[in-house]
Amino acid sequence: MRGFAAAGWRVLRSLPSLILSPLLILAPLLALALSDLFRRRRHTLPASTRPRTDAASVVIPNWNGRDLLDKYLPYVVRALSGNPNNEIIVVDNASSDGSAEFVRSHFPEVRLLALESNLGFGGGSNAGFAAAQNDIVVLLNSDMRVEPDFLAPLLEGFTDETVFSVGCQIFFTDPNRVREETGLTQGWWENGGLRVRHRLDNAIKERYPCLYGGGGSCAIDRKKFLELGGFDELLAPFYLEDTDLGYMAWKRGWKSFYEPRSVVYHEHRGTIGKHFRREQIEAVLKKNFILFCWKNIHQWNLLGSHFFFLWAGAVVSVVLGDSPQRANFGGLWRSLGQLLQAVGSRRRTQALAEIDDDEAFRRPLGAYYRDRFDLLSPNDARPHVLFISPYPIVPPTHGGGVFMYQTTTLLGELCPLHLIVLLDHEYQRAPHRELEERCVSVEYVIRLQGRKKEFGSPLPHAVREYASQDLEWLIHREIFRRQIDVVQIEYTALAQYRLDLKRIPCILFEHDVYFQSIGRALPGLRGLSKAKAAFEYLRALRYELTTLPKFDRVQVCSPDNGQFLLSFCPELVGKVDDDLRAGIDTARYQFQPAGRELNTILFIGSFRHPPNQEALNWFCRLALPLILKKCPDARLVVAGSDPPPRYSLPGPAEAIDLLGFVEDIREPLSRYAVFVCPILSGSGMRVKLLEAFAAGIPVVSTKVGAEGLVTRNGEGCLLADTPEDFAARVLELLADERRAAELAERARALVVSQKDMTVMTEKLLESYVEAVRRKRT
Repeated sequence: MRGFAAAGWRVLRSLPSLILSPLLILAPLLALALSDLFRRRRHTLPASTRPRTDAASVVIPNWNGRDLLDKYLPYVVRALSGNPNNEIIVVDNASSDGSAEFVRSHFPEVRLLALESNLGFGGGSNAGFAAAQNDIVVLLNSDMRVEPDFLAPLLEGFTDETVFSVGCQIFFTDPNRVREETGLTQGWWENGGLRVRHRLDNAIKERYPCLYGGGGSCAIDRKKFLELGGFDELLAPFYLEDTDLGYMAWKRGWKSFYEPRSVVYHEHRGTIGKHFRREQIEAVLKKNFILFCWKNIHQWNLLGSHFFFLWAGAVVSVVLGDSPQRANFGGLWRSLGQLLQAVGSRRRTQALAEIDDDEAFRRPLGAYYRDRFDLLSPNDARPHVLFISPYPIVPPTHGGGVFMYQTTTLLGELCPLHLIVLLDHEYQRAPHRELEERCVSVEYVIRLQGRKKEFGSPLPHAVREYASQDLEWLIHREIFRRQIDVVQIEYTALAQYRLDLKRIPCILFEHDVYFQSIGRALPGLRGLSKAKAAFEYLRALRYELTTLPKFDRVQVCSPDNGQFLLSFCPELVGKVDDDLRAGIDTARYQFQPAGRELNTILFIGSFRHPPNQEALNWFCRLALPLILKKCPDARLVVAGSDPPPRYSLPGPAEAIDLLGFVEDIREPLSRYAVFVCPILSGSGMRVKLLEAFAAGIPVVSTKVGAEGLVTRNGEGCLLADTPEDFAARVLELLADERRAAELAERARALVVSQKDMTVMTEKLLESYVEAVRRKRT
């Protein structure tokens, strides 16, 4: 009842704003549109120059922080004492606690700039920059303790004329606090607004691009700072001034870095937290996030979403209460009070911008930074490859795992290979040690948390399940740190991580055509299950046909898969490779066509894969009883991970042996008499057939099961699509060992000549080299 009463009171109190809300949104929208319509012509911007880095000016804004100056200023003095050209400037914002007198009497080596009025953090900082004598200004909060060697790494970061700022790594003075502030800043556009965060990533040991340098702990090129106009009074009295400036710098074509070797310690909100209540601080943040968009976002597709979510968020906040990620009417009203000022700031930023908003959000990310700025050679016979798998690779428990395992094992010998592997459990890491020995680096993500379910979402379930900002960050980090030249992505579910890179190819292996796989399963479903699958089919169809053409290359298992995709998506013409990934290392399989156990039938499959579940049920229910009528001694052996309970299988239980997961699948392949592949749905190529062909066990398969390998009966296996024909083919091979051996000989010849993974992986590397050359010339 209290919740309803509180919501009712919020609605009553906000009723005027709710009634006026369309006008509250329309006013700034029209103001920004008119400003853009009559925008001044942009003048030629001055050429950027590299600053001198032999000395620095440290600027420390202060307001009633005498105790903090007493505590932390000595650390700054000691850190800068080795160079007489360094200087320290304390900008006192008309403090009433004797801060100015304290600095004069206790720190005569420090320049004091005593202001007659409080200009806030931004205004005080601007005054310090104006007074500074060196090209590099290090801006520090008064509540920062610096390490003795913090300055040198900052100065080293100004490597060329495009570097705007270099920020410190931040720790809290209280080691028990969660590090919500690190200096490694990240920003993105989501639900109509800017989102920012500090990343905690201990793997980053060297300079790394970031969205902005924190205003209380970073070095800035003074000339560039002044060209951008310094900290904007629009965002007074505090917060987001540094984000605003960093974003402007990226749009100007400059760069900002995080430097983990430069360490400072922060007594978080040591100044602001003492003088403002939490509610006041949150109110300023709400206002400034809105004003940031009105000033800096110049693409109208982004602004359109901003105004929609601004209105919707404010209305929802009335009903459900405030949220840090949602606008409210208080912030909107405060922003409207500064609308004219925001329009003026917007016009200035438009005159300074050299790139658009989409590009400005991309460039601070590791992969885009490498792609846009690093020197990349078009001719590299051994490119660095990043291979991203949504499943464990070792041991290979399913067909796709076999493809990935054999590709990575062989590719690691041909070029520098880096892996990102998603695991369900920590214990799955240990078996990958053999790959760690073959690869330059391996990174693991354990128990990935995908997006929450959203009713009516246009994204397929398989895609949402693997959506993660943390995985996206890891991909960017590895591309930057490992100097990646080619990104190899496995499975449709990870296609969302394709990046719009200009010089680094992104390649996708469609282990199966997802919408085809779902479509083939539809006829066997009923009721609600069929309706859900049909909806997933439509989502998958839309997703794949819009996403796949954006890749540089798309690998498929067979020409059949390639032609099927092209029939739906002609934009893929010239981009499809059907002979690079679906194969096996035939040398690992000993060919044994004779000496097998009589009257034994082998089925192999990972039972996390629905087509394998469907196939086994079909065979046990319809084909196996027919076989047992003619051959009562026949026995079905089922091998594979996550097997179904015995009682759940139709057919005679006494004739079925469940082996479960088999450590080395070559053992049952060399032992039993006939291999069955009664696959009815799914897509791609069945690895189990390739392995059976290589091992010398004769095969009976459906046409769908043999897709991409065999089209005519007897070519490499026997084909049958009805239970009666399937049972008859199995009985023929059980009864005629000579015919079975001849069939196995043909199958072995086929797989050696066409699907040997050693040859295919060499061609795969050649395709990488060619893709890199095409992108960079």
